[in-house]
Amino acid sequence: MDRVMTAEQDHFPLSENARTVLARRYLKRDAEGVPVESPADLFHRVAHGIALGDRAFDPGADVTETAEAFREIIRNGWFMPNSPTLMNAGRRLGQLAACFVLPILDDMESIFDTLKHTAVIHKSGGGTGFSFSRIRPKNDVVLSTAGISSGPLSFMTVYDTATETVKQGGTRRGANMAVLRVDHPDIEDFIRIKDDPTKLKNFNISAALTQSFMDALKIGGDYDLINPRTNEAVGRASAKKIFSDIADAAWRTGEPGVLFLDRINAANPTPQLGTMEATNPCGEAPLLPYESCVLGSVNLSRMVRNGALDRDRLRTTVHRAVHFLDNVIEVNRFPLDAISETTRRTRKIGVGVMGFADLLIRMNIPYDSEEAAAMAGEVMGFLSAEARAASAELGRVRGNFPAYEGSRFDGPETPHMRNATVTTIAPTGTISLIAGASSGVEPLFAVAHARHVLEGERLFDIHPLFVEMAKEAGIYSEALAAAVAETGSVQGMAAVPDRLQRLFKTAHEISPEWHVRIQAAFQKHTDNAVSKTINFPASATIGDVAGALELADRIGCKGITIYRDRSRRDQVLRVGPEGIATTAQALSPRPRPEVTQGVTRRIRTGCGNLYVTVNSDPDGLCEVFARTGKTGGCAASQIEAVGRLISLALRSGIGAEGVIKQLSGIRCPSPAWQNGRMTLSCSDAVARVLRGISGGEGTEPVDDMDAGGCPDCGGRLVSQSGCLVCGACGFSRCG
Repeated sequence: MDRVMTAEQDHFPLSENARTVLARRYLKRDAEGVPVESPADLFHRVAHGIALGDRAFDPGADVTETAEAFREIIRNGWFMPNSPTLMNAGRRLGQLAACFVLPILDDMESIFDTLKHTAVIHKSGGGTGFSFSRIRPKNDVVLSTAGISSGPLSFMTVYDTATETVKQGGTRRGANMAVLRVDHPDIEDFIRIKDDPTKLKNFNISAALTQSFMDALKIGGDYDLINPRTNEAVGRASAKKIFSDIADAAWRTGEPGVLFLDRINAANPTPQLGTMEATNPCGEAPLLPYESCVLGSVNLSRMVRNGALDRDRLRTTVHRAVHFLDNVIEVNRFPLDAISETTRRTRKIGVGVMGFADLLIRMNIPYDSEEAAAMAGEVMGFLSAEARAASAELGRVRGNFPAYEGSRFDGPETPHMRNATVTTIAPTGTISLIAGASSGVEPLFAVAHARHVLEGERLFDIHPLFVEMAKEAGIYSEALAAAVAETGSVQGMAAVPDRLQRLFKTAHEISPEWHVRIQAAFQKHTDNAVSKTINFPASATIGDVAGALELADRIGCKGITIYRDRSRRDQVLRVGPEGIATTAQALSPRPRPEVTQGVTRRIRTGCGNLYVTVNSDPDGLCEVFARTGKTGGCAASQIEAVGRLISLALRSGIGAEGVIKQLSGIRCPSPAWQNGRMTLSCSDAVARVLRGISGGEGTEPVDDMDAGGCPDCGGRLVSQSGCLVCGACGFSRCG
């Protein structure tokens, strides 16, 4: 069997970035924080730890053969389990699941019991999803106190604050999903909540659209708003207006996402246990209350041989992956007894994929083509069939999942099934970086990008298939690499043949329609759902976003997440006819008074100490001066220009928060650390000082994820698979 590895390492070649990510987040460390295992040790630890699950069925079993089978698919880069399994398998914590859905009922006891359970889960490294749809709307009656309800959004804020407080041990940060049904009376407030960038910073949000809502939308009609306390209609709303509001909010902030709730429940494998109301944080795993995600991904990049799909290797990998994930359920130390019991009742697992864009390139298929959609269906159809066959065989040997009777599998055609679901396409931001593969089913986000190292030196991370094909075409050079890294794109480059330009299109160079069509092609053969971002250019209109939402419903997606380029950094603009953004009226600065008052603060930057003076007049902040410890030169003149423009904006009525959003996250080749925080540039430093002086969140900078900068390395964050990730260092908002 063809193995992609080196004898010395006993595993596939790891990039420098992969080694850095493994050392920082996955390898065991001693008391001083120094890694005490190698990547090969890690892969062995994980394989052996999960193989021990065989002993649940045969206490005296020799697990050596199983461990070697698992180690082979991991060390060859054919399969990677989700991050908690890589981190914790074979270790004391032993919590291996990535995400959970918890119930929230319409009473204080349930709300705060679930909040406590959420803290326990976050501490163990998991993410959580909730439906807040059962909570009575704001201003509804509270019979026990004769008061009025504060509504579901107030409790979302409580959960968000708790998540901010309970950090996840430095390896994974808190991630949540808040879902609200479209027929909840508070749906309009929910849609708009992310207009304020300080709200729900630890949440993704999704509006759950019902079939009755979609039917009303198609005829331009109204639909009922239902009070969940009484289950009675308390009003009517225009489906067209609410849908337009969703598209508008998604255009501006990337949220809310959309879930097609009735389609999700039509695929519910165990309807006798209840309906699904919520998903995990990235939306690909609709789950019943107290169920968990047990996930892993097959690397499609390594499933191509001689330009064709290697079905034998894919079959072997999938069967071992199903065995692996079923064992994860056996050895996992779940954070709550209720989660252990519920997860074991349905034994849901999710074999997914990464490296789809790489597979297409290896097969000379452009991502935005009918051939790509057909290949998505072929690959996922084969993977799904083999995963079900593997689960059926496990069911014959180990027994069916306990809730099999009464499930959709219950019948003579499928007498054996170990797992209620077997396929899920999850985000793979970090594990795909480790595996050296493109993320999930996403297109490439960049063909190359520059990395800054010490003393301003730049290194280029270039897609290895582009290097290989460019060398074959006789066009590769360091100058070409540098040129590609400047923009991340090869489009319009005279030196690059049209064939390579077609193959190496990036996410923002592919139309949203093709993003949706590829997602739908995978969804057709996926038990749960598909985590994917539908990317839009900055110039897209609200109508474009609405069209993508409608297309996703029409061609069978279970949900959709959109992201318009730079939308999280744009100032809010007025929206004119046809959903086209227009600028506001011109502003005039107020005169500067003779005397102002202010403070000067020193902050460390890569250019040396920066001294920032912020002055106020009776109407508020009015001017900013900044200078470095060194005088003269281009940098000093640029800093002076930044200060002048900020002053002009402040005296023209632009709020400090708007200025901060624009400056935060701007990067230069020489970031600097101060008090445990990275300052990315002089402009970023000015933003930090402004944030502290303007009465914002102390001296904290604007959230780097909203500003476009990675909080770990300062690289650019991009939206992939419903999550913000850094292609340079592997940071992921969702872990």
